[in-house]
Amino acid sequence: MKTLRLKPGKERSLQRRHPWVFESAIARGGADSGETVRVESHDGHFLAWAAFGPTSKIRARAWSFEEKQRIDAAFFSTVCTRAVNARGLFELQSDGVRLVHGEADGLPGLIVDRYGDTLVAQFLSAGVERWKDVLADALLKATGLTKLYERSDASGREREGLKPVTGWLRGDGPTEIIIREHGWKLSLDIATGHKTGFYLDQRDSRQRFAELAQHRRFRRVLNCFCYTGGFTVAAASGLKAAGVLDGASLVSVDSSLPALERAREHLALNGFEGQGIQAEFLDANVNTVLREFIDQGRTFDAIVLDPPKFAPTVAHAERAARAYKDINRLALKLLEPGGVLLTFSCSGGISADLFHKIVASAGLDAGVDGYIAERLGAAPDHPMTIEFPEGEYLKGLVVVRKPL
Repeated sequence: MKTLRLKPGKERSLQRRHPWVFESAIARGGADSGETVRVESHDGHFLAWAAFGPTSKIRARAWSFEEKQRIDAAFFSTVCTRAVNARGLFELQSDGVRLVHGEADGLPGLIVDRYGDTLVAQFLSAGVERWKDVLADALLKATGLTKLYERSDASGREREGLKPVTGWLRGDGPTEIIIREHGWKLSLDIATGHKTGFYLDQRDSRQRFAELAQHRRFRRVLNCFCYTGGFTVAAASGLKAAGVLDGASLVSVDSSLPALERAREHLALNGFEGQGIQAEFLDANVNTVLREFIDQGRTFDAIVLDPPKFAPTVAHAERAARAYKDINRLALKLLEPGGVLLTFSCSGGISADLFHKIVASAGLDAGVDGYIAERLGAAPDHPMTIEFPEGEYLKGLVVVRKPL
């Protein structure tokens, strides 16, 4: 077994069971891509078994902190089964579920989502790439399913020295799938959709938006970076429940025409067409549209900002902060007094505290103050654990603009 020896003082994070070993922490040692290595402190004490990534800044990712543990097929079968079973701890109102969430489930670099009877996996680190076939078999055994589609085309693979790979890994079938979420139907294409096909992490926030729409009876809703219109469907659902869908204006903006077409289809799929709804789908740059609406004097009593990842790492935080501030400043100008803004950051490089400060600065520049009514995060099947706080990538605020 190959060994990594750490520099003095660099063992503390592993002793806290944090799974990452950075290149700068290693005194000596190496291995092939994805190979299991023994990680030791500078004085030779065992710290962890880890997968080696020769090209990554995160040079090793821990599998286990137990010296007697063997890293083999039986180990991965146990860990996969544990992750799948853990989802039974949560009340998940969907048949679209995140089953494996990387480090939080003891499988660094592995993402697995279930859409009905189909699994979709992203193998994003050298370690899970090396054990791909074993993991595929273990996942199907743990779920009792037969189909697994691979979507290993995220940018993170490049940092691990891995090329993009997509296609059926086990079984085959249609890539177009319809899932149930709360009381809605939502369609996706696992071959071409973002991430593994859909943003399951926003499931609970969509439901919360539906509840807010029902309670506050929104009349003018703006959904920015709408993708396939999940928040638009949620708003329509809440307004229908309140009996005020007729005449409501729902504006959805995205720079992807195919996504907008699917968003339009989602309103029809859920029976909202022909009920007096005024739905606009704008294929445009969000910043440009927000500025145009300000010039036109348009206002909204509910706005959703769910932009893509502006800051994948802390190194990108400063540039991302400017982008987040700009869109929030514009949105707050468009928000009616008493109106509700749901604003999100999915950037790992932006902490919850920094995001709050960014939104506060945006409000100051817009001349708008608001109440932080709620904080939102990823659904519980996308867990943040005590030992891995970096799992908190999705941050959301519900801001209610102060009345005049």
